[in-house]
Amino acid sequence: MVEAEVDVKPGTPGTSTQEFPSAASTASGASTASTASTDVASQQDDGKRELLHLNMGPQHPSTHGVLRLELVLDGEVVVHCQPVIGYLHTGIEKTFESKTYVQGVVLTDRMDYLNPLGNNLAYALAVEKLVACEIPERATVLRVLLAELTRLASHLMFIGSMALDLGASSPFLYCWREREKILDFFERISGARMMTSFIRPGGLARDVDATALAEISALMDAMPGFIDEYEELLTGNPIFRERAEGVGILSRQDAIDLAVSGPILRGSGMALDIRKTNPYCGYETYDFAVPTGTVGDCYDRYLVRVAEMRESVKICRQALDRMPAGDVRTSDRKVMPPPREELAKSMEAVIHHFKLWTEGIRPPAGEAYVATESPRGELGFYVVSDGSGRPIRVHERAPSFANLQALPTVIEGGAVADVVTCIASFDPIMGEVDR
Repeated sequence: MVEAEVDVKPGTPGTSTQEFPSAASTASGASTASTASTDVASQQDDGKRELLHLNMGPQHPSTHGVLRLELVLDGEVVVHCQPVIGYLHTGIEKTFESKTYVQGVVLTDRMDYLNPLGNNLAYALAVEKLVACEIPERATVLRVLLAELTRLASHLMFIGSMALDLGASSPFLYCWREREKILDFFERISGARMMTSFIRPGGLARDVDATALAEISALMDAMPGFIDEYEELLTGNPIFRERAEGVGILSRQDAIDLAVSGPILRGSGMALDIRKTNPYCGYETYDFAVPTGTVGDCYDRYLVRVAEMRESVKICRQALDRMPAGDVRTSDRKVMPPPREELAKSMEAVIHHFKLWTEGIRPPAGEAYVATESPRGELGFYVVSDGSGRPIRVHERAPSFANLQALPTVIEGGAVADVVTCIASFDPIMGEVDR
C-alpha cells in the first residue's frame, strides 16, 4: 500500500504571508469585476477612507454559476466579503417526498451536475442501507469505476475552468478533449452524457458491455500522458504560479473549524478522505493515496486535484483488472424488478414487477445516512422512511454548500484581482448549494 498522505507541493513552498499580484494582473481582475453594479459608500468624515461596495455576480462569468459576492473594497484590498446564495433554488429536497425511491434518482443527477453518477451512488447507498439488500460484486466494481470516471471528468472541468479564469485558454481545450471521451462512454452505456440516472437502488440500470470497457481501458492507459500535458502547461507556468501561490491561504485549523471537506481540506494539509476513513463499495481493497498540500493556498488546491486525477486513474485500472462476471442487479425482487425472461414463467415475478412499478420500493420505517467522497468533498444523503413507497424526508449534505462558508476567510485581506482565483480554487457547484 502507498502511504495515506502525499506532499504534492513541488519546489519551494509558498510563504504564509499574503502577496498581492502585479499591477497588470490586479487591473485585469478589477476590470472583470467592474461589470457588476457598484455604489460608493458615503464618506462619514474626512478622517476615514472611502470604501467601495461592489456586487460580484450573480451574472459574473467567473463566479462559476449564480453566486453573488457582496464585496467591500478599500482601494484594491477586499475588507469584507459576504456570499449570497439562493439564485438557483429548485426545491429538489422537497420534490423527493412526492417521488418513489427510484424516481428520486433522476433528481440527484441535477444537484451537482458535474458529479451526477457520484450523486446517484450516494443516494442509492442510503436507500440500500434502509432496505438491507445485497449488491452483486460486478455492480459494486462498476460503481467504483463510474464514480472515479466522474471524478476525473469533474476535475478536468476544474483545471480547464481555473486556467481560463486566470487567462490561459489552451488548457481548457485540452481538458475538454479528454472530458468528452469520458462523456462519450457515459452516453454509450446509459444514453445520456451527463444526467445518466445509471446507478440505482439495488444495482445498475443495465450491464456494461465488454467493448465499452475496452475503450475506457484504452483511455485510462493514455490518461497519465494527458495529465502530464496539463501540468506542462500550468504547474510550472510562472504566470499561473504568481496568480495562485500565496493567494487565498486557508490554514488547517480554519478548514477544520469551518467544516470544509474534499480537496480544499486536503489542500490545507488534512489527509481526510471518506474512501479511506469510512470506506464504501470496497474502496478499502483498492490501492490509492490521499494527496495533501502544505500551505493551503490556491496553488495547493490545484495540485491536490491534479494528484487526485492520477489516483483516480489507478483506481479505474484496478477496477477494470478485477472486473468479475455476473449480474448487476440485486436478486431481491422487492428492490429490483425481475428479468424479462422470468415474466413469462413466473406469476410471482409478474406480481413483483407490477408492485414495483405501481408502488415502488417500500423500505421499513427508519432512517439512514451514507457519506461518500465526491470531487468536492463529503457528499451524504439522509433518507427517512415511514414504510410507504415514498420517502418522508431526503436531505443532501452538499460539500459545495459547506465549503462556501470558508470563502470570506480566504478572500478578505487580499486583492480584488485574487477573488476570481479563490472562487476557481473552491470549485463550487451552485446546483447543490441551492438545490
